[in-house]
Amino acid sequence: QVQLVESGGGLVQPGGSLRLSCVASGFAFSSSIMSWYRQAPGKERERVARISDTGGTTTYADSVKGRFTISRDNAKNTVYLQMNTLKPEDTAVYYCKPLVVSDWGQGTRVTVSS
Repeated sequence: QVQLVESGGGLVQPGGSLRLSCVASGFAFSSSIMSWYRQAPGKERERVARISDTGGTTTYADSVKGRFTISRDNAKNTVYLQMNTLKPEDTAVYYCKPLVVSDWGQGTRVTVSS
C-alpha cells in the first residue's frame, strides 16, 4: 500500500522560508522519479518541482525557479522541498507524488501572508 505523508507546512510571512518533507512507503522509492505539486484555492493542481531517482536531475516550474529546491534522501525514503523568498501566490496545499503511482497523500498547507 502506497503511503505519502507530507509535513512542514504552516503560516509564514512574505519573504520567509519553509522546508516541506514527504516520507514515502509502499513502492520502490529509490528508483522513482518524485515530484512536488501544489493546488491553490480555486486553481488546478500544478507541478512545481521534479527530481530524478538519484537526485542528479531537477526541474522546476518557472514560477518557483531560483526560490525552491527539491532534494531527496533515498536512505530515508524522503523527498524535500526547500522554499525560500515565499510569496502570497505560493499559498496552496502541497503534495508529493511518485511518477509511476497514481496515489496522492493528504498534502500539507502553506499559507504566505502578513
